[in-house]
Amino acid sequence: MPNQAKTFDQPEECRSFEHGRVDLVEIAGNKVGRTNLEPGWRWSTAVKPIVGGDSCQIAHVGYAVGGRLHVRNDDGSEMLISAGEAYELAPGHDAWVEGDEPFVGVEFESLAQYATSH
Repeated sequence: MPNQAKTFDQPEECRSFEHGRVDLVEIAGNKVGRTNLEPGWRWSTAVKPIVGGDSCQIAHVGYAVGGRLHVRNDDGSEMLISAGEAYELAPGHDAWVEGDEPFVGVEFESLAQYATSH
């Protein structure tokens, strides 16, 4: 298979929701996604109406490119993800952008089913 490079500026799929969007490309059979979450974005108000449930049930593994994301797990524990950090989130959480800067993250595979009703 030949080498590949793709840009998020021309995503193969884009999912928009209140105060945010996910851009997806496929490389070597894997979905790579970039989240763009604006100040005011919160999972429980922006994505929950699309997917249902009480909390996000996607396991995320990614890298924060910009901004900060506050995460509250179902067990009550909390964490703050900041630009420059790699992160892992287990299913069962709510999250929101903290501060005035958009949160931008890149994830492998974990966004393939994000913000879809199936």
